[in-house]
Amino acid sequence: MSRKKEITIGVIADTHGLLRPEAIAALQGSNLILHAGDIGSTEILERLRLIAPVKAVLGNVDTLPWAKSLPLIEVVDVGGLSLYMLHDLNRFDLNPAAAGFSAVISGHSHSPMNEFRNGVLYFNPASAGPRRFNLPICVGKIRILDKNISGEIIELRIAQR
Repeated sequence: MSRKKEITIGVIADTHGLLRPEAIAALQGSNLILHAGDIGSTEILERLRLIAPVKAVLGNVDTLPWAKSLPLIEVVDVGGLSLYMLHDLNRFDLNPAAAGFSAVISGHSHSPMNEFRNGVLYFNPASAGPRRFNLPICVGKIRILDKNISGEIIELRIAQR
């Protein structure tokens, strides 16, 4: 009997042009990276692609010409599951369970979220970029094994510069 391999998806959002070394370290070992918008520059995506393949969506601050090719939503099929990604959860207007999605991934709020609602994982890794108010600086990981999904928020320990 063969053992199934766990799939690790790194999740990052709201970098706003700042990709911290702590975020890069936390995302190592990911099989795929999802960026839930407010990227800030194409260099962020290029640096993330050095770790793993990247899927990204357009955020409200991504207004420069390089961002025009980014989709508003991205449906990612991985490990036998469908994941729905958008930047702002307030713009989400469907029933994910009825539509067959196992997770809804968002950014925008800069607040971490890792909770199940009606069997669907709602996941926001918070902001990995500049600190906003007293909110934590985080990335996340989603793990899929045998069509089971789980999320983890990773608060980054930011070195004093």
